[in-house]
Amino acid sequence: MSSAPAPEHYSYAHYADPATARTFDDLRFGGPIGSLIAQDQARILVNALDTARHADTTHPSHATPPSHATHPTISVLDVGTGTGRAALLLARNGARVTGVDASDAMLTEARRRAAVEGIQVTFQKGDAHSLEFPDRSFDVVISLRVLMHTPDWRRCVAELCRVADQAIVIDYPSAFSVAVVESAGRRAAQTLGVRTESYRVFRPRTVTNALVRHGFRVRSVHRQFVLPIAMHKSIGSQPFTTSIEGAFSRVGLLRLLGSPITVVAERCASS
Repeated sequence: MSSAPAPEHYSYAHYADPATARTFDDLRFGGPIGSLIAQDQARILVNALDTARHADTTHPSHATPPSHATHPTISVLDVGTGTGRAALLLARNGARVTGVDASDAMLTEARRRAAVEGIQVTFQKGDAHSLEFPDRSFDVVISLRVLMHTPDWRRCVAELCRVADQAIVIDYPSAFSVAVVESAGRRAAQTLGVRTESYRVFRPRTVTNALVRHGFRVRSVHRQFVLPIAMHKSIGSQPFTTSIEGAFSRVGLLRLLGSPITVVAERCASS
């Protein structure tokens, strides 16, 4: 495996800032809409963990002693763990979790949080483009808000699939949503020398095909909002957000235009 991309890329430089690490969760998950985003993320991750537990107890090659059959310890790798929010959530739910990130500043914050909560998570420096773990060494691999920023997303998907034994969880902004407008604007601004956190959008079929290429099939797809997250945050009302997005869902717009998309994929039996 070749070396990781240069650290000058914005996806490395931006998150290397200790101030960014300290404020990251408040910016993403603060306020009433951030709380909704966190709740949705937690539900998806815990459901994926529970499904992996069930698979671990029913698959003949993963037999466990009867006294532990209903509560196996699932190993999880959180790639691009950041401040460790997802890693800590899964550890609280009984998983054995390792979190990797390319940013020392983010890892420092993640370790601090784990220490404050008294939760055991192994945090270590690592890069999504070149994971230093053997093939199929974790039951579940998750990677959130990584593919949208990483220099080589296909290489990252290949690595996630390589080290996952049962399932992976990834997310991305959809090319069939209003995110495409913001993405284009940020990329244009970056080209003009404006310092901004640009990102790419994805066609769902492109992501699905990449997963299939590495022996995984999509088990479930979760779309979050039709309206931009920034708009919901500027309004700052959970009742408004749940009401309008619920209406969009009932008429089928969420299924067509919802973003970001979180995908849970499972390894095919033949791979």
